[in-house]
Amino acid sequence: MREYHDTEWGRELHGDAALFERISLEAFQSGLSWSVILRKREAFRTAFAGFDPATVADFGAEDVERLVQDVSIVRNRRKIEATIANARAVVALDGGLDELLWSFRPDADSAPRSMADVPAVTPESMALAKELKRRGFAFVGPTTAYALMQATGMVNDHLVDCVARPIGRHD
Repeated sequence: MREYHDTEWGRELHGDAALFERISLEAFQSGLSWSVILRKREAFRTAFAGFDPATVADFGAEDVERLVQDVSIVRNRRKIEATIANARAVVALDGGLDELLWSFRPDADSAPRSMADVPAVTPESMALAKELKRRGFAFVGPTTAYALMQATGMVNDHLVDCVARPIGRHD
């Protein structure tokens, strides 16, 4: 967890496949510990064809059954089906997932001094979740959208005194 926090979480991430992976893993994490998802990340990558949206969009009922039986991932049928639906939604986007997600980046944020200063939901995450749902995405409520924004560096929620706090536009 420390390596993930220090080297990945809160760092800007771009690219449709990379962002599709993160939105998928955030959905799988819902109701679970992030450490469980991180431990299974390589298995998820294998199971979901490297999170290539076009490949996953072609998954059918046999793939769903295969994934529900795969003990190396979280075997939640609704989350598996949502990941496939989300891949189809990514493929249907004009401009791509990267452009869509990053268009919801807030203009500024402040350095949180304590965990109490870190929100679970923001107006931007509510708007992002609403837009994703409008475009056919599933398992992307405002809390999941905000977690995605945090993880991919759209917001900088490393505490002000955190050694991993990236220097940048948000400081």
